[in-house]
Amino acid sequence: MELITKTKLTFLKNAWYVAALTTELDTETLLTRKIIDETVLFYRKEDGSVAALRDRCPHRFAPLSKGIRSGDEITCLYHGLKFNELGECTHNPHGNGKIPKACAVKSYEIEERDGFIWIWMGNRSKADRSKIMDCSVLSQKPDTAVGHIYMYNKCNYQLLTDNIMDLSHIDHLHGPLINTGGKLSPLLPNVQEEGEVISVRWDWLAEPAMQLFAVHLPRPEDEANQYFQVDWHAPSNMHLKVAAVQDSTDYTNDGLELYDFHIMTPETEFSTHYFFASARNYLEEDGEYNAAKMAGMEQAFIEEDKPMIEAQQQEMGESGFWELQPVLLSSDAGGIRVRRKLSELLEIESA
Repeated sequence: MELITKTKLTFLKNAWYVAALTTELDTETLLTRKIIDETVLFYRKEDGSVAALRDRCPHRFAPLSKGIRSGDEITCLYHGLKFNELGECTHNPHGNGKIPKACAVKSYEIEERDGFIWIWMGNRSKADRSKIMDCSVLSQKPDTAVGHIYMYNKCNYQLLTDNIMDLSHIDHLHGPLINTGGKLSPLLPNVQEEGEVISVRWDWLAEPAMQLFAVHLPRPEDEANQYFQVDWHAPSNMHLKVAAVQDSTDYTNDGLELYDFHIMTPETEFSTHYFFASARNYLEEDGEYNAAKMAGMEQAFIEEDKPMIEAQQQEMGESGFWELQPVLLSSDAGGIRVRRKLSELLEIESA
């Protein structure tokens, strides 16, 4: 199996991507966002559901997002063609008003759940909602225990996936809030593959627990059992569970657990929309703590991960990952398995 190079297709089309947060799209907004090199227009229909159209009029390719909305229809501001939520042209103000057969705009399958707006970028008839990553814990917890964040990154989406699949970087890159004190790097991560899901896990004895948890444990200065587990779903959607517990190995009932979602949606080959969400099983009714926790986690990424990964991309330029012949470490096991799996899926789709 050949691996992805810069000359090969790098995006799965028949896949679910997060396009936006629910909170980004109110009843009036015309939101335009580029996803895998296609610019898409999003808006809420009068019934509250989301419509998604290619943001390009088929006449002279003007962005429909610069147009005028009337009900569930969009009128192109350039020459007045009107389109409904299915992308069908419903009005041509020119000549005899006949609508050319080819006068239509691509529309997309959309699914809104758990604070995310998901889009299927490929063949609509192949859209399988069962393939959307399960983020239901975000809807099961109270609002005071849940947060969503959007972050823009100038780098290839696979570099961001690598960053989550290899959490040993936390030992070195991050400050005290989530630093793991050098415990992860010596470990051999446990990598499992089941179907199209790849999981990587680290278990360790923390002395003490990472600061994010320690202050909420019975004995903040004492050792605690901890684990990270990342479940990757194609093409670049990850569920990260992290927990700490003392005097037990039952994390769910006796410990503190975070349920994080790191979802990377490519904009272009070298830019990415990063959607992050988090829920927890402790202090669930404390909205003030929730806001502070989310702000701290966002700050950690913005000030620590993001500058490093964008600098990494700048140094790589347009060269492919494998083209540069990277030195591989034991901690790369999960990320490399994901890159190989993605290459396999891309080969299948392009066959």
